[in-house]
Amino acid sequence: MGLLSGKATCNTHGQDSSYFLGWQEYEKNPYDEVQNPTGIIQMGLAENQLSFDLLESWLDRNPDAAGFKRDGQSIFRELALFQDYHGLPAFKKALVEFMSEIRGNKVTFDTSKIVLTAGATSANETLMFCLAEPGEAFLLPTPYYPGFDRDLKWRTGVEIVPIQCTSLNGFQITEMALEEAYQLAQKRHLKVKGVLVTNPSNPLGTTMSRNELNLLVNFITEKNIHLISDEIYSGTVFSSPGFVSIMEILKDRNCENTEVWNRVHIVYSLSKDLGLPGFRVGAIYSNDDTVVAAATKMSSFGLVSSQTQYLLSALLSDKKFAQNYISENKKRLKQRHRKLVSGLEKAGISCLKSNAGLFCWVDMRHLLSSNTFEAEMELWKKIVYDVKLNISPGSSCHCTEPGWFRVCFANMSEDTLKLSMQRLKAFVDSITTTLHNQSNHQSIKNSRRRSFTKWVFRLSFDDPMTGER
Repeated sequence: MGLLSGKATCNTHGQDSSYFLGWQEYEKNPYDEVQNPTGIIQMGLAENQLSFDLLESWLDRNPDAAGFKRDGQSIFRELALFQDYHGLPAFKKALVEFMSEIRGNKVTFDTSKIVLTAGATSANETLMFCLAEPGEAFLLPTPYYPGFDRDLKWRTGVEIVPIQCTSLNGFQITEMALEEAYQLAQKRHLKVKGVLVTNPSNPLGTTMSRNELNLLVNFITEKNIHLISDEIYSGTVFSSPGFVSIMEILKDRNCENTEVWNRVHIVYSLSKDLGLPGFRVGAIYSNDDTVVAAATKMSSFGLVSSQTQYLLSALLSDKKFAQNYISENKKRLKQRHRKLVSGLEKAGISCLKSNAGLFCWVDMRHLLSSNTFEAEMELWKKIVYDVKLNISPGSSCHCTEPGWFRVCFANMSEDTLKLSMQRLKAFVDSITTTLHNQSNHQSIKNSRRRSFTKWVFRLSFDDPMTGER
């Protein structure tokens, strides 16, 4: 072991989180409608499979793009040799225009300020390398995506300090929570370099309000720190209130020529909105030229292939297709979200009201044997091993309240979702029946105890000789 680095032998990757352990159990026994109908259904994966037919239809209509041709002539050799880490200009242009379209064209983006990365994971880590030194900290509102413990910390040495949010106000960020997190970092002798938020939220499935976004801008202005807005789910907002980008807030506040303008950075990816995590397309958008220059150099360690860029530049440049896709995808997400919420309600389970994302933040506190995280893990194990549904426990998302779970709905067929809800309902019904029987049993015991007590009480007043009072 002495021949290996500390990074290779340390246990700080986060792979032992229940979030990842659930995946491992799923992979051992994956559900398949035909081959393994009693297997584990994967509901812990935030993947969008609802609109693949739209993408496949476009590919059928545009064989040149899929075949790496331009005007009928092969450009395979050109793409195979291209390796400039600045990226294809045509793709960067198409990407920033797509980002603007998602935001209702209320904001525009400059191609010279965007850096391509191999997914949002790479984008977030690259920003950590650019903005903080090992041992410095970023504040994150809870609950947050479990992968951030890996993405932000593992290789960079950056620390995460939680901004404690609660169900009392729907887990919204407050001024008090921000200040308490900042003070906690100082008590731990950590220099705070910024705040990172996911908007829309993963795992909550909610968009941040203008009030929260303004609160964040005020906070980073006062503390002279950075703000990273991970907007990877920006195209999944399927109902009101609509999505508001941090860039829109900055423009409304006329921040273009202020110091804070350069301290706000956006992360984006096509993994969720287009459902293309396997294509590994992410981006950093920053108004700070030094950050852009440094991130561009770092991107050579995780480039987006030229073939991927060429194909997607053709797809995203088709404005009619892009607009139709965004609209239709939102409709499908809304319908599928409604089916999950309805299925949960039939099982006697509620969830946080949400308007975005590929998941719901589900409230199972009433199913806990006690108000503890030990009870949450006990319930989670039953759901994974007995009910055979892989969902993510709130503790893996650093939620401060036991009994919340993230449940994904867009990575499976409608029939599979229906089956998962049937399984969950049967499980909840069994718990309810057990609790009812226990309650009845306890009532009978209490009744007998009361009858015995009355008999003893009456006996103490009887005449010891005659049995009469």
